[in-house]
Parts: sequence; C-alpha cells; structure tokens
Amino acid sequence: MVAIDKEWRKKEPSLKEVLDNHRNVSPFIIIKTDVQRRGITYTKKALEAVDLELHQTELREFSIEKEDAAPASLLLRDGTSIVTGGVGYTKTKREPYTVDVINGKIVLVDEGEIIEEVEYWEKPDYYNKLTSGGKPMWQIVGARPQRLHITPSQYCHFWDKPGNGCKYCGIGATYRQNIDKKPPRLDINDIAETIKEALKQPGRYTSVMMTGGSILSGKELLDDEVDYYIEILQAVGENFKVNKFPSQLNGTAFNEKQLRRLYENTGLTSYTTDLEVFDEEKFKWICPGKAEFIGYDEWKNRLYKAVEIFGRGNVNTGIVGGVEMATPHGFKTEEDALRIAFEEADELGSHGVSVKFDVWNVIPGSIFFQQTSPSLEYYVQLAKGFDDIRRKYDLNVDMDNYRRCGNHPNTDLARI
Repeated sequence: MVAIDKEWRKKEPSLKEVLDNHRNVSPFIIIKTDVQRRGITYTKKALEAVDLELHQTELREFSIEKEDAAPASLLLRDGTSIVTGGVGYTKTKREPYTVDVINGKIVLVDEGEIIEEVEYWEKPDYYNKLTSGGKPMWQIVGARPQRLHITPSQYCHFWDKPGNGCKYCGIGATYRQNIDKKPPRLDINDIAETIKEALKQPGRYTSVMMTGGSILSGKELLDDEVDYYIEILQAVGENFKVNKFPSQLNGTAFNEKQLRRLYENTGLTSYTTDLEVFDEEKFKWICPGKAEFIGYDEWKNRLYKAVEIFGRGNVNTGIVGGVEMATPHGFKTEEDALRIAFEEADELGSHGVSVKFDVWNVIPGSIFFQQTSPSLEYYVQLAKGFDDIRRKYDLNVDMDNYRRCGNHPNTDLARI
C-alpha cells in the first residue's frame, strides 16, 4: 500500500490556482490531467449508475486489464477523454478524485466540492460477442470512444532479463496476472474477425491503433515483432477498400529496412516509438533494456529515418511525463526537467518528429510503485511547451489527437 501524504496539498499549487494561472488552456484538459495524475475512486451511488448493457466496464490495453463492474473510464462535457485505467490503476501519495452522483448527475468531487460533470464510456456493439473460436472479443480488440485498440502481445521481452524493463511500466504485472487466461500473443484470425465485427457499428471509430510488448527475436533484432505486426495489419487491411487506412503502430524502434517493410507491405499510415524519458542518463537508468539493445541516440536516429518513410507529421514519440523526476537519479527540480524536455522536443521537432506525453501513472506492480509524480502545474507547462514546439514546426498530430486517442494533454491542445 502507498500511504497518503497528509501534507501534499500544502506543497503544490491547487487545481483552482493552476486553472487561474493558465486561463489560455482549456479547463477540461487541466482537470483531465489532474484526474490522471491522482487516480479515481467511485461511491456506491456512482457504481449503481453503471448500466452494464450500455456502459463499457471491460478494458484491455498495453498494461491494463480489467473486467469488474466499474466504468472503464470517463468523458468530460466537451468530449475530452480521461483514460484512468479503472479503480486502483493509479496509486499515489495524494487522495484520488471521487466519482459520485449528486442531484441526479455523475460528477467528479474533491474535498466535498463538485469539480465537473462526467459521463461513462459507452460499450461498443461488438464488445460482448465471441469469436468463432469462443474468445471474448473485448479481450482481442479494445476500444476507446474514438478508436479500436489492438494489443497483440502483453509481454515485453526486455523483461527477459530481470530488472531490464522500464521501471515505471506495469506490463510485467499485467502479464503475470493474466497468464492463465490467454496466450502471450493473440491469434491473427481472432483479431481480423473482431475488427470486421467492430466496423459494423457506423460512425464510432476514426482509426485503428496497435501496440504491444517488444519482441526481440528474429534474424535481426526485432524482425519477429515486425513480421507479426505486418501479418496483423494485412489482415486488418482486408476490411478497407483503400491501400492505406487510418492507423497507428506504436512499436519498438525499428531499423530503416524494417520500417520500409512495414510501410510498403501494409496500410499503416503513422508510426510511433516511445523514448519514454528525455536525457540519455535518465534513459539508461529508467529504460535499461531499451538502452542496452538500441540506445538513446540510435532510438532518435530511427525516428528520423521513420520521417523519411512515413512523412512529417506521421511520426511521433512519447514520454512518460514526470518519470524524469523519479528518485534518486531523476531531475531535482521541475524547472530543470522542463528545460531538458523542451530542448529535446525542439530537436525532434526540427527533424519532423512530434512529441506526446502520458501522465505518469504510479502503477502497482511497477518498480517505481512507491514514487510520486510532479505537480499539476508541471504537467500544464509541459503540455503548453510541447504544443508550442509542435506549432513552431507545423506538425500535425492527427494519429494522437483527441478524436483518435484522448490520452495526451499536449495533443488534446491541438484541437484549438
């Protein structure tokens, strides 16, 4: 268990202060960021408001799997998604927000004050259907309000060497919890069948996204991962009449030959590979497997090669915003962390690579389980700075905007 720091509110600006300090930033995005940072809990009334026929409760993503009766996640009034991962996904030394029902409305509450109205995600039409092999379709292809989400592998082979996985990540814990329920890799026929069924619901989805754990094997490093993704993308592409369809692959940093194979042999339109943390020394400490097999500078070089293949605005990289301040080897001040983040994002932007960030969820089962994420003020400055850099280099982020993803505060700002 993580003990709540009873003094945390005295140590950082409040939500109200941050909203007042940043009147040029949507309050919905600021609220969403704080909820992701602190996590959520539900009252009895809020859980009773869940309609199991209407609302999505099951959720399967990269390092998340839940099938309880609590909502999968939340929407704000303007359509902003809050990807929370469910109750208990984020455990911090701050109290989580509470979802309650007051005067007939579902609301976010903090210290007894209503912060904002919310809605529960609606369940896709295909979600509780079975594949021809008897597999629940929600376990094969997940969904957000805006997109279909394929996670073909929930095991990352950087973890083959104990302690070599990324220290903030919970994928190892998720895999161990579900090892008896499904194979390490999904069957491609199940994926194709589920995508076909999902696309029967008109107007729901804007894109298909795929991500999974790194697969290091093959004639060359990562060849087996690339082969697997090509097979899946070709099967998914059978559902479309055009050669290229709205799609994103978030994979490991592939070499130029592998990237060309992906682009030339599938309908893939955008590519993401996540550096996870800026600064080479922090990268080596936090992502030792990535540093050992590929390295920080080579990871960036492969992003630049991807731009030559997929085009400017169709390649991005993600960081886990805030993990760069983890103790004991992270940045000591928010100012230093922001400075390096913006320097690195500017270099990437100058090469046609845009940057997104996830709010660091302190996940049970991760090595960094007992850590504390930065202040809300830090995250708002990070979002504004990344958005300014994206605009400076005239890069679109369509593959990760609010209509296709909804998880990243800085790319949410691109809608304005």
